[in-house]
Amino acid sequence: MMFLNIAFPASSALPVAQFAISGLAAAARPLLGLGILTTMLLVFRPILSGLLRAVWLSIFPKLSREERTARRTLRTAMTLNRIARDADACSPAMAAELRAMAGRA
Repeated sequence: MMFLNIAFPASSALPVAQFAISGLAAAARPLLGLGILTTMLLVFRPILSGLLRAVWLSIFPKLSREERTARRTLRTAMTLNRIARDADACSPAMAAELRAMAGRA
């Protein structure tokens, strides 16, 4: 058998080469799948982003202008009341003025 290995080295290297090639193919298969997935995501990115935006807006719809104005007014009044509470101990007159401004807001 030793003589045949020397005379025909390809026949003794063939099992090793088959093992290496099968290992390489097994490692390349997930990379090929990931490449295909990435390509599909890049090709269909506009439609996917549109679908995601539609789902997002169906769950969290945009507020109307009146609702945004009401929230901003409420946030302003709450901020003024918080500042008035903080200033109540050191300057009661300024706290009263801030509360009056919050009431008008």
